[in-house]
Amino acid sequence: MAGGGGGKAAAAGGDAPAITLEHTPTWIVSAVCFVIVIISLLFERLLHRLGKRLKKSRKKPLYEGLLKVKEELMLLGFISLLLNVFQGLTQKICVKASVMDHLQPCKLDFSGAKTAKTTAHLAAAGVRRLLAGGGAKSDYCEKKGLVPILSVEAIHQLHIFIFVLAVSHVVLSAITVLLGIAQTRKWQHWENKIQASDENGMMKEHSPLGKWIIGVKLSGPQMIKHVQEFQFIKNHFKGHGKRWKTFGWLRSFFKQFYGSVTEEDYVTMRLGFIMKHCRGNPKFNFYKYMIRALEDDFKKVVGISWYLWAMLIIFLLLNVQGWYVYIWISAVPFVMLLVVGTKLEHIITELAHQVAEKHTAVEGELVVSPSDELFWFHRPKIVLLLIHIVLFQNAFEIAFFFWLLVTYGFKSCIMGNTGYVIARIVISVISQLLCGYSTLPLYAIVSHMGTSFKKVIFDENVAEGLANWAQNARKRNARAARTQNVGDSPVDESNVGEVQMTSPPTKSVQQGTARLI
Repeated sequence: MAGGGGGKAAAAGGDAPAITLEHTPTWIVSAVCFVIVIISLLFERLLHRLGKRLKKSRKKPLYEGLLKVKEELMLLGFISLLLNVFQGLTQKICVKASVMDHLQPCKLDFSGAKTAKTTAHLAAAGVRRLLAGGGAKSDYCEKKGLVPILSVEAIHQLHIFIFVLAVSHVVLSAITVLLGIAQTRKWQHWENKIQASDENGMMKEHSPLGKWIIGVKLSGPQMIKHVQEFQFIKNHFKGHGKRWKTFGWLRSFFKQFYGSVTEEDYVTMRLGFIMKHCRGNPKFNFYKYMIRALEDDFKKVVGISWYLWAMLIIFLLLNVQGWYVYIWISAVPFVMLLVVGTKLEHIITELAHQVAEKHTAVEGELVVSPSDELFWFHRPKIVLLLIHIVLFQNAFEIAFFFWLLVTYGFKSCIMGNTGYVIARIVISVISQLLCGYSTLPLYAIVSHMGTSFKKVIFDENVAEGLANWAQNARKRNARAARTQNVGDSPVDESNVGEVQMTSPPTKSVQQGTARLI
């Protein structure tokens, strides 16, 4: 049906008739379907085996990250389905040619020789399409002297770009997180040295921290030292006043590029975390907890949230010729990454300043005080949100470049000025490397310098038990509140007393478990 109409219309226009499914040999249809199904099944089994391996090795955060990737693939499949379903409808939405003159990435003349050239280009590009539209629908707007709001070829190219963007974001996020974890491997050696200490809290081998006593339990009287004798204070505290605070910010900015976390920093922040949250367990393995927390954050970073899709739409809207918006899209995440890295370094400096300003001498170990007040708006999670946005913007820039390169070529109009293109790619690559090499490792340890701790501090079964406990407590509290609000039905006095006695514990349970979830 569609094939006949499409073929006659195409023949009338002097073109070869479009071959539809009803005129395609069955062996070709079955062969193409066989190849697609085999590739899809192989990919599905690969993800399934990867998931089983992660579950067997008890890598639940990474397994949940894999499930997040599957969700993104399902969303991509739904977007692909919508684009194909509404493809015919968009060909019947007609507008005047003058409407297409506004906010164009490349100027297009709908008259004269340029029209013929453009039509030839689109026809050549259309050969690459697997789902080419019929001629009847393509001529619907042309018969009215109008143009379709979105051509079939444009829909196909948009389809490919969204897929490339999602895949690029997942792959680059995974590479960045793995690079960040690899960068923290040397911290495991520091943790092992601390774990190798004896019962009295003294290192079995000489520590580069000089005479610094690492342990919490001491056999003899603790030594009193001037606060400036601690290497951590020497590295981060240079004096009082606005001048030295400005110097602290400048030092934090440059330090993120080299030795962002030293052994003194790790040991001090580790001890501060233990004294804040698990004072009774000085042998707490802070490194394993930190890596589990980073793996848990991976499932958040790898996803594409609604605000990232909103950013994508804004980016596509601002891609107008002469605005050079993509050079700014490359520069903004790079600047944002530098600001985040500087802030994380400065939090370490602030920890040292708090101790140096409050104490002249310290008895025993140097203990810092983690607090949410050190972070923007007293919310450590904002740092992860900014890193998530930076990774998505970088993925967008890299995916957009390669998509344009393959689709239109390096010297095409939409690609833009050559110098700007090279600058954009260089900035994006540097941002990606800087995030994995410095910013993410900094976040991995500094994010735990807040008031609360993360639920991965517990064993998986214990964490699930506490979460269920908190959920049941909320339900009991809600039932108790509903019982108190019933005014028409008679309430036994013993029930009232029971409600009054059970309500306060549920509230305390909520407050105690809220910091774990």
